Formats: sequence, C-alpha cells, structure tokens
Amino acid sequence: MRKLKNNELNRISVAEFKTTQKTPLIVVLDNIRSLNNIGSVFRTSDAFLIEKIYLCGITAVPPNKDIHRTALGATESVAWEYVADTLSLIKKLKVAKIKVLAIEQAENSTKLDTFQPTKGETYAIVMGNEVKGVQQEVVNASDLCIEIPQLGTKHSLNISVTTGVVLWDLFQKMQ
Repeated sequence: MRKLKNNELNRISVAEFKTTQKTPLIVVLDNIRSLNNIGSVFRTSDAFLIEKIYLCGITAVPPNKDIHRTALGATESVAWEYVADTLSLIKKLKVAKIKVLAIEQAENSTKLDTFQPTKGETYAIVMGNEVKGVQQEVVNASDLCIEIPQLGTKHSLNISVTTGVVLWDLFQKMQ
C-alpha cells in the first residue's frame, strides 16, 4: 500500500467547489471562542461539500490568521456569513423550511446513530460554545436536539471533533 501524493488526490478547485452541488447541510456556530475550532469547522465543511456556515455571536470571522492556520484555505471555498444573533438566524432558517438540529446533550434528545434524515430536506446543525454549549433559547427554538452517544467519563467532545462526527454521519446517510 502506497500513500497518495497531493497531486493524486483529484482535488477540485475553489471555482469548481462553488459550482458543485452541495450536501443539504448548513453549519451554525453559536458563540465559538476558539479560532482553531472555527478553522477546523471550515476545513471539515469543505470536505463534505457543506452549503454554508453561519458565524454567530462572538464567533470570529475570516480573514484571520489563526482561523486560516487550521482552515487551510477552506474560508475561500465554503460560503459563510456573520449573523450577530443566533436565535434570530434560527427563526429565519425555520421560515425557509430548513430543519434545525441543535447538537447538544439534552432531555429527550435523539441519538445521532438513530437519526435518519429525510431525503430532499435541508438541515442546519447548531454547534455550541466550548464551555456553555448551545444557548438554551436556541435549543428551545430548534426542531430537534441530536446527541452523540458517549460512554466514557467526560461526556464531552471538542466542538471541531463533534462537528466532524455529525457532518460525516449525516453526509453518509444522505448519500
């Protein structure tokens, strides 16, 4: 087995990315404080052809050298927009018939492994602050709360890891 070289990976250009059909997923970052986490979410969103990222509240926006360090150029390929208030964004997404999924540990949450997306539906996943999680008012306004089953002592994953797990799971279920 031989590792592939970068020029063998069949990467598409930024221009091709922008015209390629996207996975019907939107990422909402609710008050993310770590610039490295933000960059990582951009990079993961690029990998799975995510429609758009919304950066809300205290979440920093590109251009930023620390975001760029982990995004590796994905801030140029993935569409993004800053919205000051996460709750107002959630309300607009719902009016647009986008199903909002808060990714959070909560009463009556649906386990990620049992959630089945509906064909033809667009979903927005809301990722919360590294310490406080998704704001309660945003959880309340969401259509569903999705939880990653965890069995260890921490029951806590880094937001960039959580985003990767959720996007991969939904991406492969939608294929």
